[in-house]
Amino acid sequence: MAAIWMIAIFIVFFSTIILVAAVEEDQSHGCFKQEICRNKNVALHLKIGAIGSILTASTIGVCLPIVGRRLSVLRPDNDIFFVIKAFAAGVILATGFVHILPDAFKSLDNECLKGNHALKTFPFAGFIAMMAAVCSLIIDVVATGYYERGDHFRKQQKVGMEEISNPEVGNDGEPMEHENHLHTHGHAHGSNTMDQNSGSPQLRQRVISQVLELGIVAHSAIIGISLGASQSACTIRPLVAALSFHQLFEGMGLGGCIVQAGFKDRSTAVMAFFFSATTPLGIAVGIAISSAYHQNSTTALIVEGMFYSASAGILIYMSLVDLLAADFFNSRIQNKVALQLWAYIALLLGVSAMSLLAKWA
Repeated sequence: MAAIWMIAIFIVFFSTIILVAAVEEDQSHGCFKQEICRNKNVALHLKIGAIGSILTASTIGVCLPIVGRRLSVLRPDNDIFFVIKAFAAGVILATGFVHILPDAFKSLDNECLKGNHALKTFPFAGFIAMMAAVCSLIIDVVATGYYERGDHFRKQQKVGMEEISNPEVGNDGEPMEHENHLHTHGHAHGSNTMDQNSGSPQLRQRVISQVLELGIVAHSAIIGISLGASQSACTIRPLVAALSFHQLFEGMGLGGCIVQAGFKDRSTAVMAFFFSATTPLGIAVGIAISSAYHQNSTTALIVEGMFYSASAGILIYMSLVDLLAADFFNSRIQNKVALQLWAYIALLLGVSAMSLLAKWA
């Protein structure tokens, strides 16, 4: 888990450093347009308000499933949880397809990049999104295997220690080390296999929640920096409301995965805080560099486009493979027609609600 956080932190600060580096390039290669609504004072007040609004919405969204797990109706083993998770998966799917991927194509196909022939002759946005999805698959498989092998090894060690400390004693008072030992070992090994299989879904959910958060953090950082650097009051006003709803719904999806992963309280709190704080932190960084950062500079457009593409690929993969496919092919939903219908309705509502927000953000 520590490696995931190191990568996520690296993404946030790396994006900030690259965007700040665009300052020098802006002086000679910038492609700027005067905005009618440009007002630094009004924009600053709106951005400060955006930090509070988005932080609150993000916190509520990610904490709802976490706090709700104490209620029997919202526990992961309840049918309602599947319906809520389907809605959240629809939100994440629409975020990738409708919000982030179009922004990636827009950034990498911007008129300010006319001088860059390579970007005009190859669809880099789609390519990066595809490679991010493939990398997500590789990380998913490798990390799940690593966790399961480690869990299996620890359980075998535990069984071995129990056999050494509690040996079987025969009629002569000597420990039984042959047939009965093998029988005991075989019985223990069989139960260990069952334990491992029963524990595998939780281990898999841990990988899913970590990779999902990584994808969310990547685009949240860029969104926050872009909003914080903007000086247009007309642009910021609708974005604040739209991003607040965006973070609320996205947080519900991530929170549901965290609950199913069964993390300890400390890890759960860290993941929830990291999600909630990324966009507000990005806004604060954007405010700090707003005097030098220009969204239409060549470097800024390329970096934003690459991060948006990678984030879209990760979120699309996670929503389709790890959230929707995993739940809709679950025997519990397959055997309940009514639950299937409610899950379909929730999925369509999630996709529709998030798609509608694309009108403003």
